Amino acid sequence: MNASTSHLVLIPSYNPGPRVCDTVRAARTQWAPVWVVVDGSTDGTAEGLQDMAANDPHLKVLVLPENGGKGAAVLHGLDLAIQQGFTHALTMDSDGQHPADLIPAFMAASQRAPGAMVLGKPVFDADAPALRVQGRKISNGWANLETLWAGIGDSLYGFRVYPIDPLRQVMRGQRWMRRFDFDPEAVVRLCWRGVRPINLPAPVKYLRADEGGVSHFNYLRDNTLLTWMHLRLMLGFLLRLPLLLLRRLNTHRSNTP
Repeated sequence: MNASTSHLVLIPSYNPGPRVCDTVRAARTQWAPVWVVVDGSTDGTAEGLQDMAANDPHLKVLVLPENGGKGAAVLHGLDLAIQQGFTHALTMDSDGQHPADLIPAFMAASQRAPGAMVLGKPVFDADAPALRVQGRKISNGWANLETLWAGIGDSLYGFRVYPIDPLRQVMRGQRWMRRFDFDPEAVVRLCWRGVRPINLPAPVKYLRADEGGVSHFNYLRDNTLLTWMHLRLMLGFLLRLPLLLLRRLNTHRSNTP
């Protein structure tokens, strides 16, 4: 187990089913501390997680009274983390889709480049839903356009390490990024602030219902949310385009012998 006073694992959780305990145990074997933000869950998992935390000083469980969305849960954890001196947070889903065994490698990459964000680039297995695999290519294309091709490997995969301070500033500066739009909007807006992406491959599992998989993704609702998000981001991109071009030119000059 790796332990850190600067980097923590932050797991937002909403009605994930019983697999959440396995997810948290797997994360704890790889890292300390691990924080879970229970986002108004009604499936009884909060109580089980609190029982785990009672016997583990490196596990903290934060319980929110109402469901506010993934981004809102992450922001709640970030606010408390920065108060306790943490500088970086690795976010991962609570339902067993993300590879806990890669936590040390992602944290090490972040520690080598603390000003960057370390993004998981998903490696799909044969059971991944084709519609979701193909659909995310659209979001990835928009995200790279909106950042002038800053190098975002995947805009939607939530297994990633963020520098806490710039992410909090981005989120506190506007009212969005509180639900399913959190992951893609976070990488775009952080790129706008000059936080460069580092992409690392990471497998992703899409678990069937009989395997304990739980999905809260709603194609109509969440794709509508993503469409509205990209419309806003494109407007922001056009307004920032001169600055982004100037930054790219300066970077090119500094890298030219």
